[in-house]
This record gives sequence, C-alpha cells and structure tokens, in this order.
Amino acid sequence: MGLTFLGIESSCDDSAAAVVRDDRSILASVVAGQAALHADFGGVVPEIAARAHAEKLDLCVEEALAQAGLRLSDVDGIAVTAGPGLIGGVLSGVMLAKGLAAGSGLPLVGVNHLAGHALTPRLTDGIPFPYLMLLVSGGHCQFLRVEGPADFTRLGGTIDDAPGEAFDKVAKLLGLPQPGGPAVEAAARAGDPRRFALPRPLLDRPGCDLSFSGLKTAVLRQRDALVAAQGGLHEQDRADLCAGFQAAVAEVLAEKTRRALALAPAPVLAVAGGVAANESLRAALQRVAAEAGATFLAPPLRLCTDNAAMIAWAGIEAYQAGRRDGMELAARPRWPLDQGAAPMLGAGKRGAKA
Repeated sequence: MGLTFLGIESSCDDSAAAVVRDDRSILASVVAGQAALHADFGGVVPEIAARAHAEKLDLCVEEALAQAGLRLSDVDGIAVTAGPGLIGGVLSGVMLAKGLAAGSGLPLVGVNHLAGHALTPRLTDGIPFPYLMLLVSGGHCQFLRVEGPADFTRLGGTIDDAPGEAFDKVAKLLGLPQPGGPAVEAAARAGDPRRFALPRPLLDRPGCDLSFSGLKTAVLRQRDALVAAQGGLHEQDRADLCAGFQAAVAEVLAEKTRRALALAPAPVLAVAGGVAANESLRAALQRVAAEAGATFLAPPLRLCTDNAAMIAWAGIEAYQAGRRDGMELAARPRWPLDQGAAPMLGAGKRGAKA
C-alpha cells in the first residue's frame, strides 16, 4: 500500500489543502484565493492574508478530505509549508498542521515552499533527477539545478524585484487591474514592443543573476514623459509600454536561462510559478530549451501557482528520504533551498527572497 499525504499551503495569499498519493495521483486539491480581499490595496496585505488563512485553512482541509473520500485517519502523514513566505500566513498553516498531527498521531513534515515548486515536475511528469528549474513567480525568481528531494544548487536569481512583482507594479503604474501579469499580457497583445527603448538589465554582466527593478522604473519614466507631453496616456501608449516591458522580461529570462543551461547542462528545463503562464515568456524559454537540446516542461497552471498538491508531494519525497518533524517545527520567513549559496538581496512584497 502506498503513501497518502495531506498537504497544507499558506505562504502568501492562497489558502490550500490537497491529498496526494506516492503514485503521483492527486486525489483532491482545494485553493481558496484572497484576490477580492486585497483588491483595493494594490497588493497583498500580510495582516489581512494571515486572518483569512486562519479562517479558511481548516475548511480547505475538510473539503480536500471530503473530495478524496477519506478521513484524516486514512492518510499517512501531514506536510505543511513551513517557509519561506509571509510569516503570519506560514504560521497559520504550521499551527494547524501541528494540531492535526498532535490530535491524530500522524507524522509531520515541514516543507520549503520553493521545494514544492521545484519538485512539481516529478509530481506531474515523474521526471528523474537531475533537471534545471526556473522558478519564476510573484515573490521569487531563481535558477535551480535539482539533484534530489533536498539537493538544490542555485545558479542565479533576482537581486531585487521578482518578475511577477514587476508585472504587478507595471500594471499599477499604467492603471491596469491586479493581478498584473494577466492584465499586462492582455494589453501587450495590441502593442508594439519596439516603440520604447527599455533596458535589458544585467545582460552586460556575466552569470545568471537577474534584476527587474530598473526595468520597472524605465516604464515609469516613459509613462511620465508621455503624460507631460500630451496630458495623459492613450490606450495605444499603454499597450506599447506593456508590450515593450514584456519583451524585455522575456529577453532577459531567455538569455539568463541560456547561460544557466550552459553552466549546468540538464536533459530537462522545467519552469514553475505563476509567471510561467505568460505565453510570450513560455515561448522564449521553449526556444532556449530546443537550442540546448533539452526537453521543456511546464506543469499545468493550477500546479504552477501556489497550491497544496506540490506541498503534499514534496512531503512524500522528504518522508521517503527519512525526514520527520516534531512540535518544535518553526515557521520561517526566509529559508534558502541552497544552504551554501550567498543570500540574495532584498525582499519582495509577496514573500521574502530566499
């Protein structure tokens, strides 16, 4: 009989629970989003997110177990995101998991949220180690060579804003709704990416590190120049700025991915995180993978964005490797996957860099 794990995720603004088996079957995956709660604030408010998690997480667990047709006593372990992320949300999930484990006697496994993303291709496609993972989301962006359930080598990452955060900020600058990624992508379809000369940050420097803060500032300056010259921003201006911004992000990510594959060749290039849903970025990465002779793999969007199925799976892999946690398990705002790498600088509004 195989292992069945309950997963709990609450690192940012999605309360989630899932039930997953070690044969890679997802019996249930429940996500309660908070977009409506944060819509008026232009971003995630940590205190509001934490309260919502406290109200919703137990209901998500009940729903996931009901969808799976199981009781808590039918699962073999509980996996929970223990970091990195917004500490109030992480703490909500950890405390719930501890209570469930204490009451049921089930083993508890604390999972690194980033490991959940990084191991998702093994859940969806069963790929072997090693492979190259580009984790590109609202709060994180890094290249990881994945060689085992707890063996990650970071080749580079963002030194300031993550791409998803940059998309959100650009959307706000241009008067587009949140979340910014889909809004910018939609506007860009009618735009000319060559109209504005936007920078390609760090392409003139070696290595795989990235930066998106200066690109966002360049969009701001172009917007202000247009407003000053013509008294406002026309729809075509907005579309052209979105197209130019998106093209710059895609070019930077493609070139840095090319360098990462040259630095650490791998048979598979996998991408995860909400930004992986962007068609322009995905097409650019597919071309880079093809040039390098690597298979390109992007899990379904529902498993690219924050979810508990990836946490349950990462918990299964950790449990099979001998990991167990007790009631001393701590919620961590920062938790780098590559313990030997120098810390990345800065912190994004949607989660701490790691």
